[in-house]
Amino acid sequence: MTEVSSLTGRLLVAAPALADPNFDRAVVLLLDHDEEGSLGVVLNRPTPVGVGDILASWAGLAGEPDVVFQGGPVSLDSALGVAVIPGDEGPLGWRRVHGAIGLVDLEAPPELLAAALGSLRIFAGYAGWGPGQLERELKDGAWYVVESEPGDVSSPRPENLWRAVLRRQRSELAMIATYPDDPSLN
Repeated sequence: MTEVSSLTGRLLVAAPALADPNFDRAVVLLLDHDEEGSLGVVLNRPTPVGVGDILASWAGLAGEPDVVFQGGPVSLDSALGVAVIPGDEGPLGWRRVHGAIGLVDLEAPPELLAAALGSLRIFAGYAGWGPGQLERELKDGAWYVVESEPGDVSSPRPENLWRAVLRRQRSELAMIATYPDDPSLN
């Protein structure tokens, strides 16, 4: 078996040519990546559903916009909580993924985490890839892999995240941020 270098905690930014409508201009935070596959959440797909409509006890802790985000096309009936917790130690009910970013146990009492939370987002579903699938997509140029920043998880303007993440890159990727939504109109 070939060794897989972990991309956990990094962002996948959809290339403009990616044809899958589930990932058009998507920014995916990889929560797990190893030889068994990959799992992440799409950071820039807010839904009109309020957090309080499905997880009332967590509604007061969710950042703005305080809506549920569509984390991906898989298991839309399940919820994942992703939170930024500054500092070296996280509270019970939170598992560090990368840096200050971690997963929240949504079964835990919110009071356990409330004082420590820097930001919280709730995601319905997730994006998943089987063994070797993401590596093939990367080889085909479907995704750009870039470093994440804690603020990506809680961006108050998620609709601008694709361009913002690309724009901050110190390479030719920054120019891709100017790629038109519909190149046929140029």
